[in-house]
Amino acid sequence: MIVVNDLMQPDQFARFRGIIFDCDGVLVDSFQANIWYYNWFKEQFGLPRMDPAEERFTHIQNVFESLRRIIPEGKWEEAFRLRETFDYRLVLPHITPEPGIFPFMTLLRDLGVNMAVNTSRTNTTDMLLSHLGMAGFFHPVVSTASVSKPKPHPEGVHLILDAWRMQPQDVAFIGDSSVDQATAENAGVEFWAYKNPRLTGALYVPDFPSLLRVFARGKRLGF
Repeated sequence: MIVVNDLMQPDQFARFRGIIFDCDGVLVDSFQANIWYYNWFKEQFGLPRMDPAEERFTHIQNVFESLRRIIPEGKWEEAFRLRETFDYRLVLPHITPEPGIFPFMTLLRDLGVNMAVNTSRTNTTDMLLSHLGMAGFFHPVVSTASVSKPKPHPEGVHLILDAWRMQPQDVAFIGDSSVDQATAENAGVEFWAYKNPRLTGALYVPDFPSLLRVFARGKRLGF
């Protein structure tokens, strides 16, 4: 796996006409917000706060799998009803954009590179992107609510490819979890691991400013 660095030749990115982003852990830093959210559910049932394994699990899985993991089976239906009435605006102040993401998205837009989101979130995705001023950068935005089979099934990526009228080789997927890696592999698109060296992909992205510098040199060179 190649680590993004300032010595890279930018022309190796010229073939990519679209980039798909995971949301949590890539576009936004929501780890602490996620902990706050799921601990709220545990409190409603008089349960102790999540342990580190539960924190990691709920950060990469969709809300239904997460609630099944942290709430006893006999309380699942009640937990799902609570989710439907929960005011997600309470979580938004705990979420911040990933450093350097706005300059990188702006450059991609200037270069004519399509951007989309494929996330395990459900009906909170549009609210979050709008709150952070990101909504106008991405089309389409594919969440668990948009598909019949969530990640790591490739249905979401296929929807994006169809919307863009592109082939898998035209696109890269940036993600930070094993679920993202499996999604990219299942869809046949190149995977770029973000801030997670335990993953396997064509590229390791330590941060967005590093990737921005490579793409900016490519823009100057006219790729």
